[in-house]
Amino acid sequence: MVQPLQTPDAPCLLALDSATEPLALALVTGGQLRCRETAGGPQASSQLIPAVQALMAEAGCHWSDLQGVVVGRGPGAFTGLRSALAVAQGLALGLSLPVLTVDSLLLVAEAARAALAPEADDPAPADEVGQGRLFWALADARMGEVYAAAYRWQGAVGGWQETVAPFLGSPDAVVRAVRQAGAAPVLAGSALPLLADLTTDLPAVLPGAWVPHALGARAPALARLARQRWSPEAAGPPEQALPLYLRDKVALTMAERAGAVR
Repeated sequence: MVQPLQTPDAPCLLALDSATEPLALALVTGGQLRCRETAGGPQASSQLIPAVQALMAEAGCHWSDLQGVVVGRGPGAFTGLRSALAVAQGLALGLSLPVLTVDSLLLVAEAARAALAPEADDPAPADEVGQGRLFWALADARMGEVYAAAYRWQGAVGGWQETVAPFLGSPDAVVRAVRQAGAAPVLAGSALPLLADLTTDLPAVLPGAWVPHALGARAPALARLARQRWSPEAAGPPEQALPLYLRDKVALTMAERAGAVR
């Protein structure tokens, strides 16, 4: 996908996120946003560099043109996070570039904001879309748990503001947190089915706008976030680009698996 920018003098940025199954890539260059999604997950380590090279070649962009790297820091899959951050750090060190990290859950919120636009397939929603609203980003963390965070969209001037920091919890705990925050929020992400399993009338329990998980929405969201949040002051040296891990335990024991089947 290629999208024109209203600010053709925007810095040339490479953005990548592999916290979830689809690998999201974006390139801000020449007054355009270019983005693509490809297979991630266990394949992220082998797919990432060829995908970046293909995106750069498609845009006619040279490595020396880049002015910064933006990377999703998680939370998400252990292997995916390490792959994206390792590539971001390696490129930035080799090219002497600064790195900006963003919450991977913020991609979910930005994709949900785009879904609220009058033209639902508009890759560049107006800054007024979703202004002042609270967005809950809910990602399936596997093992019966949810990665969750809440952000409020404050428009072109304020951008995204974190309201509830990313955390890992059970579906019940997430429902309690959402209800406590109030404000009839926008709820989005791959974990919505986990919450729906709790009750037959979840919209009554959690009133608000429900945005189903949409394939192909992460890369455009990543591209917009790179443009929105980039500044030389916000970015830092590559060695400070660290992952956000919320889970130490990465698998269930055999006994726990057996108990889940009963």
